[in-house]
Formats: sequence, structure tokens, C-alpha cells
Amino acid sequence: MNSTTIPVHPGSAPHDSASVRAAGAARTDPLDTLALLQAAGPDAGERSLVEELFAGILSGADHEGLIDVAYRTMDSPLGPLLIAATPSGVVRVAFSVQGHDAVLEDLAARVSPRVLRMPWRLDAVATEIDEYFRGVRAAFTVPVDLRLAHGFQRSVLEHLPEIPRGGTAGYAQVAQAAGSAGAARAVGTACARNPIPILVPCHRVTRSDGSLGGYIAGPAAKKYLLDLETAGQPSETGAPGDGHAACGGTGGA
Repeated sequence: MNSTTIPVHPGSAPHDSASVRAAGAARTDPLDTLALLQAAGPDAGERSLVEELFAGILSGADHEGLIDVAYRTMDSPLGPLLIAATPSGVVRVAFSVQGHDAVLEDLAARVSPRVLRMPWRLDAVATEIDEYFRGVRAAFTVPVDLRLAHGFQRSVLEHLPEIPRGGTAGYAQVAQAAGSAGAARAVGTACARNPIPILVPCHRVTRSDGSLGGYIAGPAAKKYLLDLETAGQPSETGAPGDGHAACGGTGGA
């Protein structure tokens, strides 16, 4: 059963795509249950009451710290994006070619099974991503949570936001900056497994001969992002000094 997005929380953040189901057949998305109850309601008044009750339940669970991973989907020029966050920051951004259901299952296994679709919890990052694609945001300011990256991969990902918008760096150059000169191939692997593309800009890493190299969403997507960033430097949306998305910790959610 496909998820149906229900407006249980006010706001004007970018559209939350309804294409993603909760991970695993055994886990039911409460917003799917809400949709069924709404359809069964005899009138708009009762449906409104159901919405308010569910909004209260979900908000209460969130306030009590019972939701470890909140997620939503949003439309983008590169197709639907899945965004997931822990209380520490954005932990996953995934393209549709990666399989959103598979990504949610991986989050449930590696972070916590308490994964819930709560679009309003990700309004800030969805807005920044939307502004980035519209060319009005020069840098991300939302924190990221790199708990899914370890060892040398984490060192690489922590370095990537230092590559300026509109610029690129070779795999060997990034390897040296990450403290392991000669590990260019490992840099390619680290970028291929980047759990937070776009915010952590692995698309800015290219081959030494100037060719694009690989990318999670394919070479066309990589070229699109690089072209977007070189088309013109937008005005800073964040405060001065907010040059990069802040890399978060690895502590429990």
C-alpha cells in the first residue's frame, strides 16, 4: 500500500512526496492508518478530529524522544529525494535510484527501528535543499549526522564541505587532505557510499584528468549539480560564517 501524505502539521515547506512507504512490511506508517480512518469518517468534522488526534499523538511521541529517525520525501530536479534525520542532524539523503524502501530498512537496522515519517521535523532541511536547487542558497547550515560513516570514509566526508561551491578537487587531492596520500581509490569508495549527498558535496570530487568520475545518482546528476553551482554564485541565505553544513556527532539518537 502506498503511503498517502496527510497535512497533519501546518507549514509551507517543499512538497512531501507520497512515493515512500515505511520500511519493512511489519512496520505500519501511522500516517497510512490516518488515511484509512479519514476515508472511513462520515464527515469532514470527524476527519478533522482524527487528524488532530494523530497530530497530538505524533507530537507527543516526538516530544518524549520516542522517534529516533524522522523522514520525509521531497521533489527535486533530480527526482524524489528521501531525507532522514536524527536529533543530531540529517543522517541520510537518498535518490530514488537507491531505493527509498531499502534505505529506510537500512536506517531501521543500523540506527534504530523507531523510524517514522514526520515531514514537519525536516522542514528546515527541505527548505534549504529547495533553495539550493533554485539557486538562492550558497551553503547549507543544517547540521548533519555522520554516524553511518567510519574511519577513513568519515575523514573524507568531513573534508568535502571545504571544497568551495563552484570548485572541484581530484580524488588524490582529497586523499591527501584526509590524511592518507595515495588512497585515491578509497576516496572514490567513500564518495560512492556517502550517506548524505548534496549536503556533503561528494559531487565536487572529480578525476585528475578533469573527467567527472562516478556518482551515486549517475554522471548526469553529477554534471547537473556542478553546472548548477557554476551557473552563478547566489547570495548567502545563511548568516556570515555559516559556510558549510555542520558535521554532527555519532552519539545515540
